Amino acid sequence: MQKEPVKPSLSASPEVRDSPLGRLRSHLKSGHVYRREDFLSDSNAVDRHLKQLVDAGDLEKLAQGLYYSPKSSAFGRVPPKDEDLVEAFLKDENFLLLSPNSYNSLGLGTTQLYNKTVVYNHKRHGIFKLGNRSFEFRVKPRFPKKVDKEFLLVDLLNNLDSLAENKSDVLAMAEKQLNKFETAKLQKMVSTYGAGRTKKQVSSWLRAPQKAST
Repeated sequence: MQKEPVKPSLSASPEVRDSPLGRLRSHLKSGHVYRREDFLSDSNAVDRHLKQLVDAGDLEKLAQGLYYSPKSSAFGRVPPKDEDLVEAFLKDENFLLLSPNSYNSLGLGTTQLYNKTVVYNHKRHGIFKLGNRSFEFRVKPRFPKKVDKEFLLVDLLNNLDSLAENKSDVLAMAEKQLNKFETAKLQKMVSTYGAGRTKKQVSSWLRAPQKAST
């Protein structure tokens, strides 16, 4: 089996260690995601130094202006956390990561698996490849800080047309399983995050028991 070429070490001599490049390297923290501007205060030739750090394996270039200081485990290199990657890309902590696979946890008969992660945020829209991962960024005026089952149901209904599921079956199961959700919380989630069609759908479900009891 062919061996990978040995990358040059940047700590081979005191001269290198005491140079601006060496000092920059000493500040790197394993597992941390950096933006190019994070290095400006420590480097007088940032692009050259970044290239040298990448060539030596001390950094991985994830996207334009985005770098990762690799972290190792017993199983090899550990990829950056999605949260750290997206936060560095957006330069913002205000976002929500969501996989459509999460809908399957609701018990509504959804079984499809999706190879994508959606990022609700206030800044970027489109599909961006960061490292070996692709993220679908969607600009939203509002989204919660964390995902619970009531929000998941609302989000599922908002995106039902784009899912590879039988729409009628999912709606029928959601209505049947509505008692598994906290009504007050669901109404709040629908009011805050639901699309117009979702609001009408959930409202009709919630009115149905009232009609039946009168």
